Amino acid sequence: MRNDILNNINNPHELEKLYRGNKSIFKKEFNLVYPEHKEHIELQYWNERLNYENEIVYFGNRKEIQFVIIIAILAGLIANISNIKGINVERFFSRNAAFIVFPFLSSYFIWKQKVEFKKILFPALAILISVVYINLLPDSNNSNSITLALIHLPLFLWSLLGYAFLGTHLKDYQKRIDFLKFNGDLVIMCVIMYISGMLFSVITFGLFELIGLKIEQFYVQHIAIWGIAAIPIIATYLIQVNPQLINKVSPIIAKIFTPLVFLNLFIYLIAVVYTGKYPYNDRNLLLVFNVLLIGVLALILFSIAETSKTSKSKFSLVLLFGLSILTIIVNSIALSAITFRIMEWGITPNRIAVLGGNILIFINLVLVSYKLLMSARGKAEVESVESSIALFLPIYGIWTGLVCFLFPILFHFK
Repeated sequence: MRNDILNNINNPHELEKLYRGNKSIFKKEFNLVYPEHKEHIELQYWNERLNYENEIVYFGNRKEIQFVIIIAILAGLIANISNIKGINVERFFSRNAAFIVFPFLSSYFIWKQKVEFKKILFPALAILISVVYINLLPDSNNSNSITLALIHLPLFLWSLLGYAFLGTHLKDYQKRIDFLKFNGDLVIMCVIMYISGMLFSVITFGLFELIGLKIEQFYVQHIAIWGIAAIPIIATYLIQVNPQLINKVSPIIAKIFTPLVFLNLFIYLIAVVYTGKYPYNDRNLLLVFNVLLIGVLALILFSIAETSKTSKSKFSLVLLFGLSILTIIVNSIALSAITFRIMEWGITPNRIAVLGGNILIFINLVLVSYKLLMSARGKAEVESVESSIALFLPIYGIWTGLVCFLFPILFHFK
């Protein structure tokens, strides 16, 4: 793409054709080309077109606002089922909290992209089956397979959200990366909005308490619950209509934390060897390892996103490669630990789920490490690292579906 841009600097038609062919890649490559060719007036126009940032917050058109309000109200209505007399609140939210968020976010992207009806059937049926299935599972606090299903259900619905986000571009790796970046932006925006909502609630409690009224319980049950349900939807909408609001925050956070996590992991591995405490008999430590693995993949993704926007710093790539190698070592320890637990104490739903997840992440990390090494040596594009992460997204989705729907049946709900 970069050579095509350079070869067509004076050919507006071809530049426009390249841009429409793949807007995301065109913008990335253009931003790397432009600093060395600023003298070309044509490129100056393109720079303004691609990188102009409107400082005014845009709230979208009336149709979009109406649709967002409707699905936010529907999400709030589902959340309010917990207030119906006779409903077990704990059971309801443990099984249905994910349905308050993901189906409505999926419907937003399906509506926004005007996805044809036949492509809506799959996510719609999958969500409907999930609702019925998860609520028909027997109540059993001692069932590991059911607990795993409840834990993996949000991940499965998240994969359906990815399907809706991709729309008609299911095989487009760049679109998959855009989905992951959207998730990072969404988490940050939701955290900001939830903190703001909490501060508003505290002030409200204080004001009413001054006049002798304690409204905390009523407020949380009948008012705050609407906001809690609506915030992910509103945050998604704001990110989509104003991408400049938050899309630079995630890469910067990743850039700051990458060297810190590298140093932390390096010291941790030395401490593990020194203390001789390996996670063979510690299930909680295995859980922390799994969270760490996912976090490192996210750090690599967002660091790469920032690197590809600015300059391909060899130091950044080497640091990321070092971080991925350390993480592979940690993953190897986790794999050996879970294998030991299976051989020593037999097969359980938890052990199989952890083993499967670790194997997938291990393979993904090895591929990412290889691409990082090739990029650091100048033998591959930085974008190939992103592609190696995007490649595994459908596989993760299939695995979460298996754990959620098959494990309780295979293990007889134990």
